[in-house]
Amino acid sequence: MHLEKIYNIMREFLPENQIKLNEPMKEHTSFRIGGPADIMVLPTNIEQVANIIKACKEYSIPFFVMGNGTNLLVKDEGIRGVVMKLAQNFNDALVQGNIMKCKAGMPMSMAAKIALENRLSGLEFAHGIPGTIGGGAVMNAGAYDGEMADIVRNVTVIDRDGNIFEMHKSQLEYDYRSCNLQKGDKVLLEVEMELKPGNYDDIKRKMDDFLLRRKEKQPLNLPSAGSAFKRPQGNYAGALIEKAGLKGYRIGDAMVSEKHAGFIVNVGNATFQDVVNLIQYIQRQVKEKFNIELESEIKICGD
Repeated sequence: MHLEKIYNIMREFLPENQIKLNEPMKEHTSFRIGGPADIMVLPTNIEQVANIIKACKEYSIPFFVMGNGTNLLVKDEGIRGVVMKLAQNFNDALVQGNIMKCKAGMPMSMAAKIALENRLSGLEFAHGIPGTIGGGAVMNAGAYDGEMADIVRNVTVIDRDGNIFEMHKSQLEYDYRSCNLQKGDKVLLEVEMELKPGNYDDIKRKMDDFLLRRKEKQPLNLPSAGSAFKRPQGNYAGALIEKAGLKGYRIGDAMVSEKHAGFIVNVGNATFQDVVNLIQYIQRQVKEKFNIELESEIKICGD
């Protein structure tokens, strides 16, 4: 379908400033890699999300949903159809007692700070994680002493037919860095978390400690998609990659971080293929040396 027609369809229920044409995806991913999305839409409420999904289905327009793009590697050709970004405009939070409900686009660090202000413990691990609560809930993001599966109570989702409903944590089949929302047949809208009352100073101390550890150990000064590989059973991806002698190894402008071998960083103008080739090279080397298969955590999308 012609771009102008898709644009006009979106304009029926979105204001002009919430629609971007030929939007460079490298401006919306932490890797700073990726060609243009045909159309990017920035909904502010659930009704707009539902309208976008229904319209894309009715007119057979391909669409992709993203949060902050912190674990995303987009092809240099970009993404055809509609990209719906649930981030900056879709990030309200509501706290009632020890229950905190966040729209999917709420940054994890911001959610951790809101929990702190309300003297609620359980989200300290999220301080410094660059993704959104929605992405974190779908990926079961975690660090140090916690993960999203520990605190998620319910989620609100919308299916590809525009039906909105709640799912209890027990229906999500949480496992290490996974849950069944990763199938892609539903879009996560809101996350309801059950936290515990705590002491402000204790919570703040923990958050500060976790943030300091991240700064000391992770290459936060360079574009990356966070940890590039899932932790293999009984081992650590970064340790295996370092033992394989790959720290600092690069293909094009994609490089294994010299600070933490579990990260692939963009040291200039890395292309999609640079990163893919480096991921595959690392996987081959680790398999050859240790007979361990590393599984990438980075989500690949585009045409």
